[in-house]
Amino acid sequence: MAQITFKVEPFWDSDAEVWVATSDDVPGLVTEASTIEVLTQKLREIISELIILNKIVPADYVGSITFELTSHRQELITAIFR
Repeated sequence: MAQITFKVEPFWDSDAEVWVATSDDVPGLVTEASTIEVLTQKLREIISELIILNKIVPADYVGSITFELTSHRQELITAIFR
């Protein structure tokens, strides 16, 4: 049984206050959610649909499909040392 892994890059949109996910591996993938957990659940459904629509896998594909969700978040804090 074959296994395919897709890389997904989420980022935090501080203006909209949502996580946004895109992927070079999955054409057309752009989705957002309020939490990383909700985003992950959405990706489970959307990736499957898009890889069939984009003919990356055939509609009758049998095998594992995984995605790697790698995020980075940077925040600025103000510290006062006395």
